[in-house]
Amino acid sequence: MEHLKIASDNYVAFTFFIGTMAMMAASVFFFFELGNTPQKWRTSVLVSGLITFIAAVHYYYMRGYNLETGDSPTFFRYVDWILTVPLMCVEFYLITKKAGAKINLLWKLIVASLVMLVAGYIGETIYPGSSVMWGVISGAAYFYIAYLIWFGEVAKLAQTAGPQVAKATRILAWFVLVGWAIYPLGYILGTPGGLFGFTLVSDPAAASHAMDIVYNIADAINKIGFGLVIYSLSRTPEVSMSK
Repeated sequence: MEHLKIASDNYVAFTFFIGTMAMMAASVFFFFELGNTPQKWRTSVLVSGLITFIAAVHYYYMRGYNLETGDSPTFFRYVDWILTVPLMCVEFYLITKKAGAKINLLWKLIVASLVMLVAGYIGETIYPGSSVMWGVISGAAYFYIAYLIWFGEVAKLAQTAGPQVAKATRILAWFVLVGWAIYPLGYILGTPGGLFGFTLVSDPAAASHAMDIVYNIADAINKIGFGLVIYSLSRTPEVSMSK
């Protein structure tokens, strides 16, 4: 029964609780604002609400799992990411679609995000002894996504979609470059050999707790932040695209 209450020093459970409430509040906000959103941006704002809603449901479940067992809900976290991270990639396609983004760009982003997540899950849970190799595979997929957004098709399309889309895309790109970089830190903290054969935290329990806290903070920043950027874009005055 000791795990059923959040102790004052249980920072892992506290971040799960804060994450649940923050994601749910963001979802309510995005869904309620759909009616006030211009038609061309409604799908993007809807996807933002879906991302935070899916995360809120998973965080509520993960919080209960962590309190009841004291373990890290790694499997359920990756289930959440498998659903939400590709949706975050979809946002790049949606906001550049008017500038000519093709469906193959959408699939490139989705497939790369799935490779990144599946490789990370394998290295973190199935073959932790080979975490460096799987981390490299996951990292390669991540850098491919970052390339598409910063220098590839997404970046080029954004420049022809008008200054507001270009600005929003660049802010989202910073989320990917800086915000998503928090996840490898959690991976390193939570897996043996996560950093050139060495783990940063020697105690497995402490490593697991540190990993959960890092992941929880990163999720709240990235998912809610992504949505707020899209929401802000949907509120900018109409600007004609120059092709």
